[in-house]
Amino acid sequence: FFIASLYRQYQSSLTYHPMSDMKANTAVNSAIFGRLRHTRTLLKVFRARGLTVVLVNVTGAAPGRTEQRPRLDSPLPSGFADLIDDLDRQPGDLVMTKQSWGAFATTDLEARLKAAGVTQVVICGVATGTGVEATARQAYELGFNVTLVSDAMTDTRAEAHEYSLNHVFPRLGERGTASEIMTALDTKAA
Repeated sequence: FFIASLYRQYQSSLTYHPMSDMKANTAVNSAIFGRLRHTRTLLKVFRARGLTVVLVNVTGAAPGRTEQRPRLDSPLPSGFADLIDDLDRQPGDLVMTKQSWGAFATTDLEARLKAAGVTQVVICGVATGTGVEATARQAYELGFNVTLVSDAMTDTRAEAHEYSLNHVFPRLGERGTASEIMTALDTKAA
């Protein structure tokens, strides 16, 4: 893992994958809030440096037929797609509302990032094995350099988190902790 050289060469964007207001789901809360401290720190650093911050929420599912019924097949409860307060949404943040697993397929995120000159995306959020992985795959396929923040993402299914982190992500980009990414950003600024 060597991220410092990438940050010297590329304009970066922090993409925070869906952390909608799911306070009623205790399993999700337990998984999410243990990782949120790292996310908040990264958000502050990216904003302070004037780097693009993207917050993603979800309001639906892709229309295709699957063996397993999508969990979003009925009207969503009020407030489902609201971003949690801990993300401290700022006026300069991009907010993307997706209706698929990945943040690129059903939004104009690719066009917005490329228009801003972004070539590197740093991805964190929930859930590692679905939304985060799908976003990383799409970003990689669209030509972005991908960094995945290992201690700022989680999944309610530990085996899905571990599989994505250890087997899929090394093929899509680079992994690092929030601390390693902040060190790389400091190196870039020097």
